[in-house]
Amino acid sequence: MGHRRAKTKGTRRGVLTAGLLSLVTAGAVLSAPAGHASAPAALRPPGGDAVAAPTAEAARETRGPGPEGDRDTGAQAPAAGTGTGATAGTAAPAAAGTDTGTGPGTGAGLERAEAAPGTGAGDAPSDTGTGTGTAMGAYLDYGPRGIHRMAGLRKWLGGTDLRVGHTYLPGDVWTNIEGRPGFLEHWARWRQERKDRLFVLNVPMLERNESHLPDPVVRQLLRLGADGRFDRHFRALAERLVGLGAPDTVVVLGWEMNGITYSHRCGPDPEAWKAYWKRIVTAMRAVPGQRFRFDFAPNRGQDAIPWTACYPGDDVVDIIGMDSYDQPPGESFDEQVNQPYGLRHHVEFAAAHGKPISYPEWGLFRNGDNPEYMRGMLKWIERHKPLYHTITDYCPHGVWQCDENPKSSEVFRTMLSGKGGPTQPQPEQPEEPEEPGDPELPEEPEEPQEPELPDEPEDPEEEPEEPGQAGRPGQAGCTPLDLGDWVERWLGRKLCVRFEWRRHLGS
Repeated sequence: MGHRRAKTKGTRRGVLTAGLLSLVTAGAVLSAPAGHASAPAALRPPGGDAVAAPTAEAARETRGPGPEGDRDTGAQAPAAGTGTGATAGTAAPAAAGTDTGTGPGTGAGLERAEAAPGTGAGDAPSDTGTGTGTAMGAYLDYGPRGIHRMAGLRKWLGGTDLRVGHTYLPGDVWTNIEGRPGFLEHWARWRQERKDRLFVLNVPMLERNESHLPDPVVRQLLRLGADGRFDRHFRALAERLVGLGAPDTVVVLGWEMNGITYSHRCGPDPEAWKAYWKRIVTAMRAVPGQRFRFDFAPNRGQDAIPWTACYPGDDVVDIIGMDSYDQPPGESFDEQVNQPYGLRHHVEFAAAHGKPISYPEWGLFRNGDNPEYMRGMLKWIERHKPLYHTITDYCPHGVWQCDENPKSSEVFRTMLSGKGGPTQPQPEQPEEPEEPGDPELPEEPEEPQEPELPDEPEDPEEEPEEPGQAGRPGQAGCTPLDLGDWVERWLGRKLCVRFEWRRHLGS
């Protein structure tokens, strides 16, 4: 999943413009602007032998459309990503306990290791945005509505604390990837209201991120990025976040890189991709005042390439996340846990590298309203205590804003209701505002005009003649007689005289 919507995904509330094909040359890039399976009744606990890397690429499935179904506003949300995993049993595992560095872990450290962020200059302090236990949130909309809807979701959950605000930068053009102040300032203000909040921001690594660029073009762009060609855009984003008061933003950079949906995918050139990631992190950490944390978040499963082949290194990764939707069709939650590069491998890999885990995107999908998946995922989260998790809450993935999943919604609500309530009163959010637009300058007042004087009343028109009343004034050839007012009132009319010359002469 990703931003279209702002989704992104969609997304959401049309944000993105259509892309035009870029001309990539040896020296420059000339571009024009663009734009989930039932679970067992009892969750199988992690443990046992590690699952080794598959010997062949596993089948994968493309995830469905993004949140065009943002039925409240029609807003565009983040875009849908590629499939989230191979079907279990599609490849033979290697010997148990083998750890090649790119395959699943050795089985040690099944619970999340509480480790400090990476060793880079800009590590975030351990008390920033961690609060008590796992921080919870939901993707509700990419813009200000995503903030205002939190109050409704919190009320639906009986006061459950929502400490994570999650959105996506549009990936259509570089100016949007740099983060427009009008877009980011709402989220930065929300972050500043409480010390224990997390602002999670998905950041594309390339413009035209959902334009389906061919692999040769992506490969060339990744190499240009690795050479520093795009550093300035990420430096601008970092400066903007610090300036707006959100220096501790969790940056989900180049999410779902092991898939095929986005231009920032890893498959065309993994080495260039990793070098480019390092350039971006270095550029953003160089901005004074920053305390960013960088979240490496692939799709669950192998997808187009094993996600471990894209891992850029512990020094430039602070959190190891995973996007995990209920797919492919017919796959149980137990299979999602134990498939190659699945949920168990994710937890083991992060523990081996001393990193906290996260689930930036998860939710229902190919198996419809599946309460067993919902129950399994929430138990998994409760057991492994990620730093944060945010369900994607729009159809078909969601539970609160989507009427299509009543059974799963009830499980979600029951298991999370009233948990982790805030320690301080929460101000009620006002009704959802209209999307802010550019302010209009007031028009200059017009000079007052002199009032028009009323026209003098015209003389009333004479009454129309009634047929058959000869001798009334106005008849042709009849001369009015002036007999005085009292005579005319007595007669009730005026008189006129007609001289009948023709009759007189004819006699």
